[in-house]
Parts: sequence; C-alpha cells; structure tokens
Amino acid sequence: MATHILKSDTLTLQIASSGAELISIRDSRMNTEYLWNGDPVYWKRHAPILFPFVGGLKNKSYQYDGKVYPMSQHGFARDMEFDLLHETKNEIWFALSSTEETYAKYPFHFHLELGYRLTERTITVMWKVMNEDEKTMYFSIGGHPAFFCPLKEGEKQSDYYLHFDTDQPLHYLLIDDAGMAVKKPYEEQNRLKTNQGFLPIGPHMFDQDALIIEENQCHEVSLWTPSKKLYLTVSFDAPLFGLWSPARKNAPFICIEPWYGRCDSSDFTGSLEEREWGNQLEPGQPFEASYSIKIEEM
Repeated sequence: MATHILKSDTLTLQIASSGAELISIRDSRMNTEYLWNGDPVYWKRHAPILFPFVGGLKNKSYQYDGKVYPMSQHGFARDMEFDLLHETKNEIWFALSSTEETYAKYPFHFHLELGYRLTERTITVMWKVMNEDEKTMYFSIGGHPAFFCPLKEGEKQSDYYLHFDTDQPLHYLLIDDAGMAVKKPYEEQNRLKTNQGFLPIGPHMFDQDALIIEENQCHEVSLWTPSKKLYLTVSFDAPLFGLWSPARKNAPFICIEPWYGRCDSSDFTGSLEEREWGNQLEPGQPFEASYSIKIEEM
C-alpha cells in the first residue's frame, strides 16, 4: 500500500492506494485533524468507497440471472488495491478494473475511477464508473467519510450540532438488527425536526444504527461546534444519504454519507435488477458523480 499526499496552503490530504481511501484531512497551520483516524476500537476505516453495493444485502447475497451470489456489506472495492492513474499538485486519480476474482462474485466487467481534487479548503471526491461488459450492468456507489465530532478533547459530541440545507423535517428510515432498512411509507417515517436547519446531536441519535434519508430531501450537511461555529460541510447531488456513528458506542465521529443506492429493505425478495435506488449502465455507458468536503478556518 502506498500513501499519496495533496497540499494546499492550509490543508494536507493523505490518500491510501488501498481502497483509494482518503485517510487524513489535516489543517497544516492549526495541526487539526478532521477525518477519523481509523482507531479499530470504534471503526477501522476513514472514508471508504462503497462499490458495487451500498449497505448490506438480504441474507448477505443477491440474485442475478437465476444465480445467487454471496456479497459482503458495501461490496469489495474498499478492500482492493487501486492503481495510480495520474497525479498533479492538487489532483489525483486511481483506477480499479474487474478481475476474474471480482467477476466470480459480481458478474460484470467494469472500470472504476476515483479522484480527489484539493482547491484551497475544499476537497472534491469524484467517481467514474464504466460498463465494459456486453450486458446491462447494475450497481450502487457511495461515500462513507467519517469526521471527528467532537473536535477537541474535553468536549462532548452531544453539545455539537448538525445543520441541513432545509428547515423542513427530514424523514428517515432505520436499520434493523440484520442491517436492513425498515421500510415505511414516506408519511409514516421517523422525522428529524430542526430549528432553522439546526439539529442538536442527541446522545442516543445512533442507538439503532444509521439513519437513511431518501427522496432528495437535503444536499448539504454541516457540523457545528457547541458555540454554533461551522467547521465542516459535505455537499452532494446524491438522491439519498446516511448519517452514522457506531450504535451505542459513544464514538467520537459522525459519518455523512452521500449514496447512489442503499441496503436492502427487510422485506425485499427481488433480484439485483429490482433493488431500490440501484443504478444501471448500458454497455459502454459511463456514470459520473461527485461530492465535496469543505473545511472552515477555525
């Protein structure tokens, strides 16, 4: 595994070739780290890519073309070594292509590229997926960045705030014990009620695992200090996103996760083609998406 570095005047990024994973966002002047450090006591990762699945699958498998394929949560890309495509002072790209090993568990020929661009205090995370097969390809893709919250020792996460780019209540789904979404009609879903977009981070917010927010309800989520000072914003065009911190562990980080896809519903019985929020590509067709992380000066 190699580690690559991008620098601006005030930020330094570290990206690992393993999983093409962003592993550090550090303010070079203040020596403040914003990305979770991967301590396995809570969670061993930092900001993995989720591909070709987001979340878990019913019975840890999926059905395609009359065959059942086992698949681990979030797919396999996060655990594979990516090739370096090209690198400049403020941008880097990695690539992963299908192999015999991936084809045995995911029967599609694909090419995946993952890029990072650093512009002053904004990181843009970019995805490109290409269907190199002769048949329609079905996939999901998502981000899973984890950010320190609280930022400073002696502070409590429950004194911090989330802020959303809407003042409307956010409808969300919960996860059951098997990691599946507990599906409910939109009007019957749980709700996060904000005050002008602000939501205090309650001590029991993640007791039932992730919160799944669908239907393009929000496209910008920020973290704010106890004194309501903005320090980090994740912006995205994805139609759904997740909020997560390890259930009942009081972990000092929160994940803000833009998704094109999600875990199966607890009552799902369909095939790969029928998975909710999935994406499809025709032969030779590309898919491109991105999200950004902006770090404020503190």
